[in-house]
Order: sequence, then structure tokens, then C-alpha cells
Amino acid sequence: MSQVKTLMIIAISIIMIGCTANQAKVSFDRNADVDTMNYKTFAWLTEAKIMAPPADFNPVMKVRVDEAIEEAFIAKGYKLITDAEQADFTISYTVGSRDKIKVNSYPATYNTGFGWGRGYYGGRGYYGSMHMGTETSVRQYTQGKLAIDVYDVKTRQPAWHGWATKRLSSNDTEQPGKAIKDVVEQVVAQF
Repeated sequence: MSQVKTLMIIAISIIMIGCTANQAKVSFDRNADVDTMNYKTFAWLTEAKIMAPPADFNPVMKVRVDEAIEEAFIAKGYKLITDAEQADFTISYTVGSRDKIKVNSYPATYNTGFGWGRGYYGGRGYYGSMHMGTETSVRQYTQGKLAIDVYDVKTRQPAWHGWATKRLSSNDTEQPGKAIKDVVEQVVAQF
């Protein structure tokens, strides 16, 4: 029975590692000179909400990102107001994607050949030759990036910058709303 439990734990661990392989990489940078402890209200920095939209940014996707960011800050207990001058902090964001290429090169299996005739050093008789090559795989993928910025209204200083990068999968393109919400929540959770 103990071996069955061990195998089950190993199988579950492998599945969990496989599921987390495509997780977003999230980080942040905080301005130590700005106190964010008493923040209660927020507003968008500009009416456009996004700082610098890419030329090919889908307007439906923009609405999804706008709503996900608002919902994430509201879920943390902040209140959204319309007047940026009356808010404790303002927010804005940037998004982008980049096509990337990943190249892996690793030793190939040993290829050997044996035969009769002259050996490597010129001798007669049985000889063998062995060479080892490399196998290379090239994969193209798209990496998406989302960055959220928080500005202190009183001091007019940047207070916080959080970002996430993620290798976009076919599942992300099939269910973009869920992917956006997950990444936004991970970034805002760092605030």
C-alpha cells in the first residue's frame, strides 16, 4: 500500500509541475519614498486608461483588461472613483506581446557503424567508428506582458510598478478573459 501512495504522490507532483510550467512570471518595484498604507480610493490616471496602446491592440481585449484591473483593485478593498484629483492613487497600464524563438540543442544518440577494412589509424582488421552529433529544436512562441502602474495623487510620484510576462498558449487565446483575469489578479496581489 505504501508503494501505491508513493506512486500517486509522484504522479500528482508531475501533473502539478506540468500545470505550473506556463505560469506568468510576476514581479514588482515599490517606491520606498511613497507611503501606500492609507490608500482607500483609486481612479484611472487618464480617460484612456491604457498608457500607450500598441497599434494592433484589440479594443475588445482592452475592455477586458480595463475591467479585470478595476475588479482586482476593488477585490483588495479599494473604492473606484471617477475624479482622479480626489483619489488616493491613480492607475494606468501597458500591454504588449513579442514573438520569440527558443532554440534547444542537445547531444543526439550515439550513431555507430562497424565494418571490415582499414581502421582509423591505418591498420587492417575489424574497426568501428563512432560519432556524436547534436539535435536542435526550434520553437516559436508569443510572450505577452502586462504592466500596471500606481501613482500617488498627493506627491504626483510613481508609487508602484507591477508586471507579468507569460508565454501565451492556445488555451490563453481560446479563453482570453480568463487568462487576463488570472494575470491581472497575480500582479495586483503584489500591491
